[in-house]
Amino acid sequence: MIELDQLTKSFPQKDGTETRAVDAVSLTVPRGEICVFLGPSGCGKTTTLKMINRLIEPTSGTVRIDGEDTRGLDGVTLRRKIGYVIQQIGLFPNMTIEENIMVVPRLLGWDRKQCRERARELMAMVQLDPNRLLSRYPRELSGGQQQRIGVIRALAADAPLLLMDEPFGAVDPINRESIQNEFLQMQRQLGKTVIMVSHDIDEAIKLADKVAVFRRGQLVQFDHPDALLAHPADEFVQAFVGHDNTLKRLLLVRAGDAATMPPSCRPGMPLAEALAVMDDADVRHLPVVDDAQVALGYVTRRDARSGQGQCSDVMRPFAVTAAFDEHLRIVLSRMYQHNTSWLPVMGADGAYLGEVTQESIAGYLSSGRSRGQAGAPAAAATPLRAAA
Repeated sequence: MIELDQLTKSFPQKDGTETRAVDAVSLTVPRGEICVFLGPSGCGKTTTLKMINRLIEPTSGTVRIDGEDTRGLDGVTLRRKIGYVIQQIGLFPNMTIEENIMVVPRLLGWDRKQCRERARELMAMVQLDPNRLLSRYPRELSGGQQQRIGVIRALAADAPLLLMDEPFGAVDPINRESIQNEFLQMQRQLGKTVIMVSHDIDEAIKLADKVAVFRRGQLVQFDHPDALLAHPADEFVQAFVGHDNTLKRLLLVRAGDAATMPPSCRPGMPLAEALAVMDDADVRHLPVVDDAQVALGYVTRRDARSGQGQCSDVMRPFAVTAAFDEHLRIVLSRMYQHNTSWLPVMGADGAYLGEVTQESIAGYLSSGRSRGQAGAPAAAATPLRAAA
């Protein structure tokens, strides 16, 4: 866990005045979460990041890592305990890729065998061939490959905290998307506490558990990405996240969040009774579920009108479904692809969890609810990150 408490940085000016680049910033990032510092150029986000590892010394305020005040640590020792990734990558051109990756572990006294095993393990995490690339030099790699090396170099010593200063900003869009996805996969495996600087709202939405929005050195809003989009704190945040913020939320809200639970029926229910249920609820179909609430198919109003037999006689299979943890952009795309206005929502065990409709999606997005908000749906408790 990392805590910033009234962290402030002022720079003296030639006229004797001071410019406050960071103004009393306080926030807490729980262990294992990703926090993105977001804002325009010159807003203080990079200065705040560099105060965490004391590349820039704070004027006042406190940084605590797992409860320990970093002011009591030697600066060099502190930085060796924190992974650091910069946009310019910063690989040493006269070192091989293996030597670059293992810079900090060797400073910490790791033996050669341990270093080599760690380098190979990290290369595999970012889909790079260690047999082919470890002995090469940075100039022999593409920009995307170099950026991957920059990320895993910061992970080499297995530091619990990782600081990233616009780590993917210099990479072309196709490689950036791929590297972001690989980074998320690594994060799921490693569970690091990550603070990342970005100016890209889409990147922040995709990667962050929490987003900190800065303006003129001050922390304007610190929130879950969906809450940020649903409830911008002011006009500045609204303008920064974009006026298509409702559409951006489609990447964050899951099918399970927007699902409703319509009436259902059992396979043995008489069709006449099923039709009466549809009339009472004013619906055009009924999902058919068994005693374990596993979805078997559905019955339409048209099929039930005969009134002869039972639901299992005319039950139709679901042509397409939605998993409870799929984000709404995928769900809507599937609806349009299959020309349907609704999809049944399935749990991991096949259980029927309700249905998501175009109306329920619109209702959720306009309701004021958001993921990460107190009282949000239980299904929203686990962070969902959109892997493109």
